[in-house]
Amino acid sequence: MNATPIIAADRPGSGKDLFGHPRGLTFLFATEMWERFSYYGMRALLVLYMVKYLLDPQRASGVAGLGVFRHALEFVFGPLALQPLASQIYGFYTGLVYLTPIFGGLLADRVLGQRRTIVLGAALMAIGHFMMAFEQLFLLALLTLILGNGAFKPNISTQVGQLYAPGDRRRDRAFSIFYVGINLGAFLAPLVCGTLGEEIGWHYGFAAAGVGMTTGLIIYLLAAPSLPPDSFAKRETPHRALGRDEWLAIGAIVALMLPVSLFWGTYEQQGNTIALWADQHTDRRLFGLEIPVTWFQAFNPFMIFAFTPLIVALWRYQGTSEPSTVAKMAIGCFLSAAAYLVMFAAAWSSAGGQASWLWLFVYFVIITVGELYLSPVGLSLVTKVAPARMLSMMMGVWLSTSFIGGFLAGYLGTFWSSMAKTDFFLMLALITAIAGIAIALLIRPLRGVLKD
Repeated sequence: MNATPIIAADRPGSGKDLFGHPRGLTFLFATEMWERFSYYGMRALLVLYMVKYLLDPQRASGVAGLGVFRHALEFVFGPLALQPLASQIYGFYTGLVYLTPIFGGLLADRVLGQRRTIVLGAALMAIGHFMMAFEQLFLLALLTLILGNGAFKPNISTQVGQLYAPGDRRRDRAFSIFYVGINLGAFLAPLVCGTLGEEIGWHYGFAAAGVGMTTGLIIYLLAAPSLPPDSFAKRETPHRALGRDEWLAIGAIVALMLPVSLFWGTYEQQGNTIALWADQHTDRRLFGLEIPVTWFQAFNPFMIFAFTPLIVALWRYQGTSEPSTVAKMAIGCFLSAAAYLVMFAAAWSSAGGQASWLWLFVYFVIITVGELYLSPVGLSLVTKVAPARMLSMMMGVWLSTSFIGGFLAGYLGTFWSSMAKTDFFLMLALITAIAGIAIALLIRPLRGVLKD
């Protein structure tokens, strides 16, 4: 069975394309936009909500299971004050939402198919966001969101790839367009959910995230006629062992996973310690007004869709000199390291006082360009080289780099209160630079395997 089927109605030249791409891409773009709106709306509030409200001892005692969970964390990491505890919870959440996609991919490949698994995941996430409006259900809400994301995330990315035939040169551009959708939702989320949460009430912000996810689910259900069929739900051919080339492709993906995980461990500080820096160490005045802390979470996604056309145009201009996929990923890591050197300079120049918000602006510019060189390129890589009958599962495996990175982000965040801020940011820059060096060393060995 063809691993990347195209719906007949959406074949190029059939008159059913929209903006030069299959109509289904528009629906998947909109669905993912609203899902990311819900995710980043909740993420923008999570650490601030815990530090400023939920983990107050009197309120924390009413959260079901929090005492047991805290004791388990302290058994491993030692006593945790309020901020390190919030950082660890953030790390567990952002990590586990990218572990469960492995199982979501398996569920789609072997049992439900991509469509039903996506619907299940979207419904669970909508329920989870609404549960966040009730502080007693905090941990149960996080668990529901984690399970829902696992069912949703790998399969919608897989469906983007399935809209295109093997060798269709529009595929990489499609993932860049899809990535803009991700970040359009992520841009709007802090402005809407963050403002509601900070200015009116935390629970209003979480409820707005639930409305966003419900909207995404409705759009996906309306999109059914334009989406690719479930390609792995039924197998018409006998099972056969993986071939040598398939194993080499899997090995290449796995080899890139550890350094990419280090990238995500530092990148995810945006919703963790960078949010705390914006709250505690940044002069946020602009034209006599104060920029809300959560609005800084909108910088990165806004720059994603502002810079994506420029980056794509640059690659097109480079022609045969365009960096390979693996080289782009190494460049992304080095740019991220440079972003944390900017934060090192901000901490050093402020000498413990308030730093200008412009330092954060420059940080977000650099780390955003780094992300564009790494993240969408990685998604496209998996859909091109992963074995067809394992595509959703391998997408889940690839997304697990963010699982490792999320846990690392939480662990690194525990040093925020005990380290000098200059040392903290220098540590993050060093970690990301090491990731870039590791990926750069893989460029030559993987060139033949990835045919890139």
